[in-house]
Amino acid sequence: MTLTFSPLQAFPLVKPGDSLADLVLKSLRESNIELQNEDILVVAQKIVSKSEGRLRNLNDVVPSQEAIELAAETGKDPRFVELVLQESVSVLRKRENTIIVEQKNGFVCANAGIDHSNVRGEWGFEDDWVLLLPENADRSADNLRKELEDKTKLKLGILIIDSHGRAWRNGTVGTTIGLSGLPGLVDLRGTKDLFGYSLRITQVAAADELAAGASLLMGQAAERTPVIHVRGFPYPLRESSLSELIRPKDLDLFR
Repeated sequence: MTLTFSPLQAFPLVKPGDSLADLVLKSLRESNIELQNEDILVVAQKIVSKSEGRLRNLNDVVPSQEAIELAAETGKDPRFVELVLQESVSVLRKRENTIIVEQKNGFVCANAGIDHSNVRGEWGFEDDWVLLLPENADRSADNLRKELEDKTKLKLGILIIDSHGRAWRNGTVGTTIGLSGLPGLVDLRGTKDLFGYSLRITQVAAADELAAGASLLMGQAAERTPVIHVRGFPYPLRESSLSELIRPKDLDLFR
């Protein structure tokens, strides 16, 4: 079994309203990659958010009293904090220059995933512009998958990923924030090991493993490889959603 990751080279800069499906298909042709049945495309969150117009200018944001107070505690811009609060279900942790929240898509992350990097310069925007995560990343993945499947007549999987930190570990890693057409979690309970022992606990976060591998090729700076083509995924494709990967609150020992 072979698993291959192939970056789509020199992907064009994405603007609000652009068709990601058309850009992906064009870039696949230019990268000499022909899609096959059950291939997967791993897509960076930033180009999804940009195509969906999830840009906000801090000069247009009026901070609430809650945002002003939280900004004073953390040393952040109150306007930025207001957007963090708007994009969050709840604030879980706060300290100097750090706000950890439960984001509206369901996962825990810093600053609700709002980012300055790779936003300025593409349209002449100044530093006051920031980029929000997709409003519903599962829906974004599903829409992109359906459009690509309609155009290619193939069965595909779509993974939208972002870079997140992790409890008890340093550094960021590529993490699933939305998916369509492939499993988030693979349940191996009941499977026999080499010595006939039945696994009792093992569930594999297959989508996150794929996200981490693809993130190595995407990079974090000026690589311009926001889409990774994957072939040879070792599990059957099926319908799923991000909820498979979110630990229920009553089982979350880190809150």
